[in-house]
Amino acid sequence: MTWEELENSCKSCDKCPLGKTKTNTVFGVGNKNASLMFVGEAPGESEDKSGIPFVGRAGKLFDKYLLALGIDRNEVYIANILKCRPPNNRDPLPEEQDMCMSYLREQVRLIKPKMIVCLGRISAMKLIKPDFKITKEHGIFFKKGAFEIVAVYHPSLLLRDPSKREEMFTDMKVIKQKLEGMKNGN
Repeated sequence: MTWEELENSCKSCDKCPLGKTKTNTVFGVGNKNASLMFVGEAPGESEDKSGIPFVGRAGKLFDKYLLALGIDRNEVYIANILKCRPPNNRDPLPEEQDMCMSYLREQVRLIKPKMIVCLGRISAMKLIKPDFKITKEHGIFFKKGAFEIVAVYHPSLLLRDPSKREEMFTDMKVIKQKLEGMKNGN
């Protein structure tokens, strides 16, 4: 499947009721040859309006972390498990995640990133392991197939609990360091 075919298929998806209530499909954005891919859980209101992931308040905070580490947002790929916004920004239901996973799997297959970073517990529970505990396991790398995968706090959590911002910064520094080592063959 090509990028265009995948995106068109996703935009016309009617597997679950969320497709009928969305303003825009939030497919993903960034470098389609990225070494680093970030995966969140679902679009919020700002993302639904714009069609771009992580552009609301949490996205602006996320951008500050990328900037502080010298990571160009245009050089990474950013997506969510769900491509449509759940009502009232509720957590994605397991069946919604299951119905949308084929799109994310195909994005990963096309991008072939070296590292995937889960933004938040829901993404980590879906991509790393079902019993993932974000407060205990954030920043710990897991090998899943060809990928190094790690989870960090979701930026929206950091808006609600600023005390976790330093832990996020530490995790992001380790991610950048490990990615640089992977690019250099270490």
